[in-house]
Amino acid sequence: MFSYKAIYVIVLREFKRFFRQRGRLVVTILRPLLWLFIVGAGFTRIVQSSGGIDYIQFILPGIVGMTILFSSIFSTISVVWDREFGFMREMLVSPVSRVTIVMGKLLSGTSLSVFQGTALLAVAPAVGIRIDPERILYMMVFMTLVSFAITAFGLLVASFLTSLEGFNVIMNFIVLPMFFLSGALYPVGSLPDPLRWIAYVNPLCYGVDSFKHVLLPVEGVFGAEFPLYVDIIMVSIFFVSMTALSAFNFERRK
Repeated sequence: MFSYKAIYVIVLREFKRFFRQRGRLVVTILRPLLWLFIVGAGFTRIVQSSGGIDYIQFILPGIVGMTILFSSIFSTISVVWDREFGFMREMLVSPVSRVTIVMGKLLSGTSLSVFQGTALLAVAPAVGIRIDPERILYMMVFMTLVSFAITAFGLLVASFLTSLEGFNVIMNFIVLPMFFLSGALYPVGSLPDPLRWIAYVNPLCYGVDSFKHVLLPVEGVFGAEFPLYVDIIMVSIFFVSMTALSAFNFERRK
């Protein structure tokens, strides 16, 4: 049975868990700022600006993408945690459908990611990027789409795992290549051909590019590399396929 109330309970539980874990909250805030103001400030000294955009401005969309990637992926660790400590078993034997559980986990992970990504936009003026309500609105739309896609992917992977140790190892093996091949730190077009083709199947690559359309509407090396409609189509395809596979696997597994 599909239940909106059950989805609300799952989302509320994940938000309470997030804000009660102070260590996780602090790391979530500090990690993107360290990347932006340490890595960005350092490389700004040696990387020439392009189209009036400095390197520290160039990586802001990528740091937003990194925030969403880490938040979305690691929000799905709750699936493994709940399975290991028995809460997942209680949800699975309840009258609600498996699709309800998937949607609850998907919405909670996406909501947390968009919340963190939107909060990071507050530092945009500090690096010289103009931000206004219209840009924030567009960013929230694109962040929501990207968060849905990556959270669905994380749910699919988590549905096969039974231990927290296995989740951490596998996710770190997946997350770092996704980040470094997303165009967050350097343009995808500058990669060697084999790596560039891998980047083309990376959904975060198109997500970061959509953020560049909003935050860096310029031509040149530091601008967006794909048409916006391509970014939206590619991320949407990934989201729909990962959500369908996640729901199917939750229905299939006992």
